[in-house]
Amino acid sequence: MSKKQFFLGIVLASLIGGLVALLGVSVLQEKNGNSSSYTQQQSASFVNWLNDDRFVIPDGINFVAAAQVVTPAVVHVRSSVSVAGRSGGVDPLEEFFGFRSPSPRGEQPPREGRSSGSGVIVSADGYIVTNNHVIENASKVDITLEDNRRYVAKVVGTDPTTDLALLKIEEKGLPHIPFGDSDEAKVGEWVLAVGNPYELNSTVTAGIISAKARNIRILRDENHLQIESFIQTDAAVNPGNSGGPLVNLSGEIIGINTAIASRTGGFSGYSFAVPSAIVKKVTEDLMEYGTVQRGLIGVSIQDVSPELEEREGIKIKASRGVYVAGVNEGSGGEEAGLKKGDVIIGIDGANTFTTSALQERVARKRPGDKVEIKFLRDGKEMTTTATLRNVSGDTKVVIREVPKREEFEGVVFEDVAAAVKNRLEIDGGASISIVENKAWKDAGFREGFIITKIGRTRINSAKDVVEALRKYKGEEVSILGVYPNGQRSYYDIQL
Repeated sequence: MSKKQFFLGIVLASLIGGLVALLGVSVLQEKNGNSSSYTQQQSASFVNWLNDDRFVIPDGINFVAAAQVVTPAVVHVRSSVSVAGRSGGVDPLEEFFGFRSPSPRGEQPPREGRSSGSGVIVSADGYIVTNNHVIENASKVDITLEDNRRYVAKVVGTDPTTDLALLKIEEKGLPHIPFGDSDEAKVGEWVLAVGNPYELNSTVTAGIISAKARNIRILRDENHLQIESFIQTDAAVNPGNSGGPLVNLSGEIIGINTAIASRTGGFSGYSFAVPSAIVKKVTEDLMEYGTVQRGLIGVSIQDVSPELEEREGIKIKASRGVYVAGVNEGSGGEEAGLKKGDVIIGIDGANTFTTSALQERVARKRPGDKVEIKFLRDGKEMTTTATLRNVSGDTKVVIREVPKREEFEGVVFEDVAAAVKNRLEIDGGASISIVENKAWKDAGFREGFIITKIGRTRINSAKDVVEALRKYKGEEVSILGVYPNGQRSYYDIQL
């Protein structure tokens, strides 16, 4: 065969191969139907997949649907807090009596500080859950919805021991999110954190549950009643996310984002949320009673560990559990027969191998409720039933007293709670809850200011304020008091 014949053979074979390929493509197009563009030929839609059954994703992983359900119910919470002003010199009144003057000598009146966080609407009529530290000591709480509607919220109640607070805005038909079951949430499960980090509204981040029943020792309570049994997740949470929801992929609340593990103040890999089992119970208590009902077994506890054995010089016949270090006299635990040295391993059928898990289970109960306790004594498993009691040692439900209010010419005064008086070390007083009087605003009065004295009249209640103001009507008078942050001030006003 000559070179010319060989070359013509190769060309002929190439032409035949090309014709066969074109014929094959034509046949496939006829079978699949005509398409006018490359995009229309794709078997998956990445833009509108929720309405396209051709888009296939793994079962249970549905970030888009969950985010769409949740974000309308997440709100931006902004709190106003009085911050001490700065002085340009020493005022004799401040030097001798500890009160700061708003006079033009260089002394500035208290500035209005702002804190920012998140919250989640849990009912159509405007109940909002957030963190206590987001609204603590606030004189005013502003709420902004995702659609930019704005409201002033009322603080229904707070619980510093779980760092939760319940707010209320006056509106109906609001988007809201149901509570899920944090007990059913599993380590490794996908979750979303939604909130307003760094003022970036409606931010959604995803992660997995890294651990449950974490105690990071961030909460403090003078009676040592703080409850830390956090859900740990690696969903990114930053300042401003506090109070926002942690949700499962069904769009249900399984936690309230509360804290981050960080050495810099920014997200470093882990965040922590109060589980919904506690959030739901606290919310129901605050709605019904205005305060949280805390049931107690009445025992002091520690985690079982080799360090505990070494420190106490004892040998515990258990590798894990909650060691009973003491039993309070007259407590439900004593009545149930618990003794020092017992190791609690379960409450109401649920394993409680750590103090945080035990505290979480008991925190769901109220005074008067009964719990079944599984424990080890000298290595032998036993059960008993304890009736929970409150801090006072009885089984009564505590109802928060609604503070009495009085109004005088557009200014509303409110009795001060005993806890606030104790913290500020004052004997009495009445706080300003609403200021709609121009003269009072111009004089420098702000919501939250606690009046302790008007002229020479000492103030112990809101009623005392109104009586004193009527007494001094038509006169210029000095009104002394203290802000929630402890700063003492006084104002002169013509009544």
